Amino acid sequence: MTPQEVAALLAYAARLDPRLAAPSEAEADAQLDQWCNLLSDVPTTAPHPAGRAWDAAQVVRHHIASSPYPLKPSDVSRPWHDFRRDVLGRHTDPTPAADPDDTAAWRAELVDTRHAVATGAALPATHRELASGGPAPEVEQRLAAVGRRIPAEVAAALAPYRPRRAERERLAAEGRPDPFAVPCRYCRARVDKPCRNHRGVPRTAPHPSRLDDATTVHTARQEAS
Repeated sequence: MTPQEVAALLAYAARLDPRLAAPSEAEADAQLDQWCNLLSDVPTTAPHPAGRAWDAAQVVRHHIASSPYPLKPSDVSRPWHDFRRDVLGRHTDPTPAADPDDTAAWRAELVDTRHAVATGAALPATHRELASGGPAPEVEQRLAAVGRRIPAEVAAALAPYRPRRAERERLAAEGRPDPFAVPCRYCRARVDKPCRNHRGVPRTAPHPSRLDDATTVHTARQEAS
């Protein structure tokens, strides 16, 4: 809260419980400083994914209505930290829009999202995104036996949303090596999974050694057929 918001909250509390009204201007200033210090990271309101929104004024009202003890700033800050902990526990990081190869931008977007949730500026993302990886190998074999599982026009429409899958289908159609059909011996990425850089962030392109291995396997299969 800003000092103005804290002052308004204190004035509201004093209207409900006159014991909170400071007897002098000096004591009022000291009281405001104390409250501002403890409530600087507490918002006045914040959303909750289950609809139980945070409202500092309601916390003040509940305490005064239910407790015989005078309200302290910690009586507001403690419930907020419980609320914040619950909201963050429901949050799962959405995939950043930043380029995965740009580690700084990727991390900055994650940090900004978490900070917005932690400060009550945004609702948490409570559902994990669907994985973008291809099916398991045994499923791929069955699909290969029966042909494409969706119409070509639908696959084309979905291509912008699943670029790796679209690229694999293009390579298969052109009879070219598929790097995702082999594991990467450089970063240990498994079949169907993207290569990762030294920080563990997915790369947009496979490692050169993986391309070499895919070419070797592809050539061997062609010679054997």
